[in-house]
Amino acid sequence: MLRHGKSILYLAAAILLSLPVVSCRSTKNTTHTYRPYHERRNRDTAPHDEATPNTDSQKPVPGGYGLVDEKWAALDIKLGRHDNKKLYKELKSWLGTPYAHARQDKGIGTDCSGMVMMVYQEVFNIKLNRNSAKILEQNCRVISLDDLREGDLVFFCTSNDERVSHVGIYLKDNKFVHASSSRGVVVDDLRQNYYATHFHAAGRVTTHK
Repeated sequence: MLRHGKSILYLAAAILLSLPVVSCRSTKNTTHTYRPYHERRNRDTAPHDEATPNTDSQKPVPGGYGLVDEKWAALDIKLGRHDNKKLYKELKSWLGTPYAHARQDKGIGTDCSGMVMMVYQEVFNIKLNRNSAKILEQNCRVISLDDLREGDLVFFCTSNDERVSHVGIYLKDNKFVHASSSRGVVVDDLRQNYYATHFHAAGRVTTHK
């Protein structure tokens, strides 16, 4: 009887050892890719030009762009020899400006289109429309995401009517600068869930159509 019991224990142990090891840790890739807004379904909605993303979406997204130059650390990017340093310097000077509707005053208060308009005027001597939807309609040509380069504009639809209601300036490595209604002028990543979901189009400024 004892020998029979040991045989059963050995058999049970052998079966357990033969089972695959399953980890509790999820292996699902949670990095979001962004695509044209009209391809999206089940969007979140926001009452303002930009809602506050959850804290998880604010965590840095690995970009593989190497060490960040201390001088440009606030922009969370690494500049190359041929990058437009005048553009980056101007954008850096806007960081931390509080959000203020219908304002465009550096360090005092600005909204998204106000900041974009002032940066383009200072860096490129180009006057843009004061409204984000009109900037896309009258001052830009739509480009593909693969064609994005520094200084291009990224547009978002953040309301139920699917009209363009938010704009930012693209840097590189998926980063862009914009005036958040809750955080002021900040750097964010297009792959963050909120921005990936509400992304509408990328545009290159051509002044007038």
